[in-house]
Amino acid sequence: MRQKTLIVMVKEPHPGRVKTRLGRDMGLTAAAWWFRHQVTRLLRRLEDPRWQIILAVAPDREGLQSRIWPAHLPRLPQGTGTLGDRMARAMRSAPPGPACVIGADVPGITRSHIASAFRALGNHDAVFGPAPDGGYWLVGTRNASAVPKTLFEGVRWSTEHALADSIASLPGARIGKIQTLRDVDTLADLRAL
Repeated sequence: MRQKTLIVMVKEPHPGRVKTRLGRDMGLTAAAWWFRHQVTRLLRRLEDPRWQIILAVAPDREGLQSRIWPAHLPRLPQGTGTLGDRMARAMRSAPPGPACVIGADVPGITRSHIASAFRALGNHDAVFGPAPDGGYWLVGTRNASAVPKTLFEGVRWSTEHALADSIASLPGARIGKIQTLRDVDTLADLRAL
């Protein structure tokens, strides 16, 4: 059986570097504090023997040396480029087998959501976890070592078109969708949870 890999995209939780839109509503320090504790809870909740968790960290050098995130979890640098460039690089760096990428700012993610995504990859080439704003909280491919070069080409990030554009970047692929979850970008998002 091939290794399942869950990649969690994280940034060092410094005020003004993470959750800046949330920070405009509640203060940059409070937003960074929320993110740090959200990630800690998320990682604890998602650890499971069915998959390996890898942290894709930013900024690269600081994230690789960080003492904030659990030391037992492997890390890889996100590198430069768009969100799509960084997610595709992280997926291609995973061991052969199914790989999913999630953001760390989705409080509702549970082990059953992740298990559902990996199940969907049993008969789909790619899987997405939609978000209510037209984006998505999860993307996965059946084989990390064969991530299509077209994945994420032409995606209008941070718009209501991100999911549709990402699906369009995989012509001919069998696409699965799992549960819709909300990420936290603003205080209104946080209150909605």
